[in-house]
Amino acid sequence: MTMTPHTIDVCAVLRSAVNQNYGNLLTRDTGMAVRHQIERELMAHREGGITSLDFSSIGLMDYSCADEVVAKLLVLLQNDDITRGGYVIFRGIGEDHLELVESVLTHHGLALVCLCEDGRPRLIGRVSDAERRAWDMVRARGQAAASDLADEFGFGEDFVAEVLDELFKRRLVRRADNAFLALDATDMVQ
Repeated sequence: MTMTPHTIDVCAVLRSAVNQNYGNLLTRDTGMAVRHQIERELMAHREGGITSLDFSSIGLMDYSCADEVVAKLLVLLQNDDITRGGYVIFRGIGEDHLELVESVLTHHGLALVCLCEDGRPRLIGRVSDAERRAWDMVRARGQAAASDLADEFGFGEDFVAEVLDELFKRRLVRRADNAFLALDATDMVQ
């Protein structure tokens, strides 16, 4: 069930939102303007779809912009206020931005799926050991039900189901019938 993502180029949004010709996210007001434009694009996107936010052309980014563009956007996504059941994956977050983004996510208790410069999907932000382990297991299989993971996980199926449900609520995995599906590299390629 691979879905082709709709891509939003964050640098293009930045240039449009603040009518400037640069690729740096440096003030809270700039971050807020970019987030609002991304929200509008997400609301116009199909229900249940996958949107890829591409940060690869962003130069500098400060904490306030990471807070506005990443953390506040994720809060809205988890509340399902703007995607109507859709998913957002992040790509192009370079090593120079990764520590900053992880700091913002950890501060707010959030997490996201990111295709980083090494080409592999990664779960970044605040997650429990059980969530990380379940996410890794689903990603390795592509999809899995709680019953598929319970023996390897070493806990009962009910516990694994709760962990997978939490990952789903946080928009870190998709659900199809009784299985959970990874947001993986094939979801992030145009």
